[in-house]
Amino acid sequence: MTAAATGQANKNKAGKVKYVLLALSALVAIGVMLVNWHVQRVGSRYICDAGQAPQADAILVLGAYVLPDGTVSRMLNDRLQVGYELYSWEKAPKILVSGDHGRREYDEVNTMKDYMKNRGAAPDDVFMDHAGFSTYESIYRARDIFQVKKVIIVTQRYHLMRAVFIARELGLEAWGVASDLGDYGPVMYNYELREIAARNKDFVQAAIIKPYPTFLGEAIPVSGSGRATDDK
Repeated sequence: MTAAATGQANKNKAGKVKYVLLALSALVAIGVMLVNWHVQRVGSRYICDAGQAPQADAILVLGAYVLPDGTVSRMLNDRLQVGYELYSWEKAPKILVSGDHGRREYDEVNTMKDYMKNRGAAPDDVFMDHAGFSTYESIYRARDIFQVKKVIIVTQRYHLMRAVFIARELGLEAWGVASDLGDYGPVMYNYELREIAARNKDFVQAAIIKPYPTFLGEAIPVSGSGRATDDK
């Protein structure tokens, strides 16, 4: 084979590899979007207005960023406001606030409980999950640690569809109430993009693998007192 023929053969081979890689990339992209659509579709079925929410064992408010001075971010404030309203309307006797308290210097859950107590919630009625490091872990622990069977989940709608999907896959009778009380600005575009990846990750976790969360431990049923979760 001449050098020219060899070069052409290599070029043809490289072209075929390129087309195969493009085809595989297209299939992966289609798969990602199909999973994204499925999680949205399933989660959306169980999202309702606050007044239409059924009675539940607990209202699960998912954590979000707390500023260094202890002030809640706007998104978290809206979640807490809707969660408290559901509690005040007696949609559930207990509130479970779940978030990140993995470091002494950063504490979402005590901030969230303080918000609820300042609004008038009884300390016995507010439980803290100090190890809600992800949406999946918060819901897994709500089921296994706090013994919740029927739950109303509160967060922004873009996040709520995934949260409800996870809960349903883990066997909870879950409903969602969105806490979109205003326009959060351009940041939502980034959140929506990141949520596509998160939905795919949690589809694998909740529907297929079902891994244990970072921490489990002894049961703290929501039928008891929320003081059991207070810092010692």
